[in-house]
Amino acid sequence: MSQPTAADAEVYFKEPIRLSVEGNRLRAHSGAVSPKEGIVIRKATIAVIVTLVAGFAFAQTDPGVQSGNRGTGTALSSVLGNDNPGILDFFNDGQLRFQDVESVSGGEDNGLGPRFNSVSCSSCHTQPALGGSSAPVNPEFAFAGSPTAPNDTVPYFLSANGPTVEARFPFFFNKNGTPNFNAPNGGVEDLFTVSGRSDAGSCSLPQPSFNTAGQYNNIIFRIPTPTFGAGLIENLDDSTLLVNQAANSHNKFGISGTFNRNGNDGTISRFGWKAQNKSLLIFSGEAYNVEMGISNFLFTQERPLPGEDQQQTGLPSNCLNLSGQGYPEDASHPGASPGYAVLDDASAFSNFMRTLAPPAPGTVMLNGKQVSQQDISQGAALFSSIGCATCHNPTVGTTQGSNITGSLGNAPVNAYSDLEIHHMGSTLADNVAQGGAGGDQFRTAPLWGLGQRIFLLHDGRTKDLGSAITAHGSRGSEASTVQQNYRVLSPQQQQQILDFLRSL
Repeated sequence: MSQPTAADAEVYFKEPIRLSVEGNRLRAHSGAVSPKEGIVIRKATIAVIVTLVAGFAFAQTDPGVQSGNRGTGTALSSVLGNDNPGILDFFNDGQLRFQDVESVSGGEDNGLGPRFNSVSCSSCHTQPALGGSSAPVNPEFAFAGSPTAPNDTVPYFLSANGPTVEARFPFFFNKNGTPNFNAPNGGVEDLFTVSGRSDAGSCSLPQPSFNTAGQYNNIIFRIPTPTFGAGLIENLDDSTLLVNQAANSHNKFGISGTFNRNGNDGTISRFGWKAQNKSLLIFSGEAYNVEMGISNFLFTQERPLPGEDQQQTGLPSNCLNLSGQGYPEDASHPGASPGYAVLDDASAFSNFMRTLAPPAPGTVMLNGKQVSQQDISQGAALFSSIGCATCHNPTVGTTQGSNITGSLGNAPVNAYSDLEIHHMGSTLADNVAQGGAGGDQFRTAPLWGLGQRIFLLHDGRTKDLGSAITAHGSRGSEASTVQQNYRVLSPQQQQQILDFLRSL
């Protein structure tokens, strides 16, 4: 049942009324009519009236992004204690490199382009701390027409206060610009080019055809995934995930997830919106190549757009090896010291993300008042009882022992995710397949840290938790029954769930 609106109020309550029960009927008596002329409302409608009355008395509200420092963005406790001598140096070095602004050539941090979405890891992963997700101010919005991308224009879908995004075209184009539904695409279409930069030589490239793609609804978006606690997720063995999957399968909500798997060894992959990446090192290498155009040990070639690579001739020769240093552009430094300086950037990024502590829960402020712990606890119980926890498992399992640092070993992973991929239905489907994940399948997004996230869902389409929950219910979604269970809760119960989610 949907929540009442002002229009509903006009229908039922144009004038003051009193209610009386007559057998299985409720009679509403307007102040302008006698009791015998009262409006007869059948029993089936009583629930609507009650919901309306309750709804106007208690409207649920997303508490919103919680301020304050919950300790997010710090290293694991064992790393801070340097239990494996040098591990703290690895963390600090990776954290610094995570913030480096990349250039095309002529500086220390070379290799940017020929196409890119951003110029540093931290410009995408910064809310509420380094390693997080989209910031309140989108740095991409300022790139076009600036020295960063002087020849480019701002894509129509970017806004200063919107999420940091990457764009994909689900299908290649026909000659007239319409999508060719027999030719799946799905690769990242980088937003900007290095054309016109003082460090890019004569390389000149057009931006992708975003306007045409938008005209025919052949474009989808992704926002950055937070990386806090990612090392714990990486250190879960497949057996633990499979046992957890078996336990999840015994449910009454019609939920039956599966795992995306690595194409090389067949093991469970777990990073990215569709769990398409096996490890944090692959996750780092792919992002360096796809988001910044920097070749590395994991992805060793310059990256053309999908259309250039699969249907045309690739990149022009004057856009190759712009740094002048050869390939891969991100490599190790055998003669460097101290020891951590030897690492390539992609390895340093993964060390940083691997040793980030998981997000800690915190208190919740709503309309200037602190929400009671009792309400948060009741919200957690409701979250489980209506079926949300069937996918968003409070604890997915316990990690293996760690050869990296003590806090990664034998630790609970309280991620509020099963790391499985699920069919999410027509409302959320993006028609992009990655690995074994189809066009409407997504990894159960870990909810730890949700209290301080701004943009929600895979494409950042909303900031409101209620809207995000509503989007879970549509044709073909495994979450439709659970979403319906949420809808028929009282507004107070819904509020308790929202309060609980913002405590994570």
